[in-house]
Amino acid sequence: MEISCTEALLLPSQRLKRLFLQIIWTEMQLLYQLNDDDCFFPPADRANESGLLAFGGDLSPQRLIVAYANGIFPWYNEDEPLLWWSLDPRLILRPGEMRVSKSLRRTIRSGKFEVRADTNFREVMLHCADTPRKDQDGTWIQDEMVDAYTHLNELGLAHSFETYLDGELVGGLYGVSIGQVFFGESMFHTATDASKVAFYHLHSFLARHDFKLIDCQQETGHLVSLGAYCIPRKEFLDELKALTREATLVGNWGNGQFEPLYLNIEQPEKLQFRSYNIDEDVALFDE
Repeated sequence: MEISCTEALLLPSQRLKRLFLQIIWTEMQLLYQLNDDDCFFPPADRANESGLLAFGGDLSPQRLIVAYANGIFPWYNEDEPLLWWSLDPRLILRPGEMRVSKSLRRTIRSGKFEVRADTNFREVMLHCADTPRKDQDGTWIQDEMVDAYTHLNELGLAHSFETYLDGELVGGLYGVSIGQVFFGESMFHTATDASKVAFYHLHSFLARHDFKLIDCQQETGHLVSLGAYCIPRKEFLDELKALTREATLVGNWGNGQFEPLYLNIEQPEKLQFRSYNIDEDVALFDE
């Protein structure tokens, strides 16, 4: 795969805040700008030490599917450009290996929560966006992301598992499905164990349907407690090459109206992107 590089340039964005520049831009070697006339990406292993790979593009269904199939996902805050990441190492969990505590098993058996799938996708995302996160000021789930992933859900490629208590949505998660991989994005709960119960039912569904991998992205104590662990990005990407070529269960996972379909997600052998080499000695200023 061939990638061309331009001379050293500064990213022409006055919207970036100084703190963001100091933390991110001075760490990188190269940052790639995505093309507007295609949906392809540079190799994920070109990401810098923080996992940042590229900027630009859009959140179209085609680009999102190509991104996930290549181990890349979008993450950006308000007033920042659309940024694409591939982390090393990568947190995963294999269907059939979830760790279920005795207390969680009792909760599941009690029937305390009603569990549904793909019945309230947008609301799950909105709850995830509103849930306070440790060490985060605000949310990374922008309105355009809610619209984009809800469209993926309508196309049968993104899915939610939801928990209800007395008819009220109190927990859930969402993610993207390609081949035999489920790419988890976010979860929330407003009642104890509500998100864990949703994850248990997602895990059970994936195990029944012969999924091989759950991508949990980055390490958190919550996911590690459920059996997730980190693997090198190279190992993760090698698995994706095979697993995302398998048939994808497209449709509504809640009502059983889904079917296996093969997606065309191959990238050309040769790609060209504009790249930016940021010199640490160059000062970038706010507007």
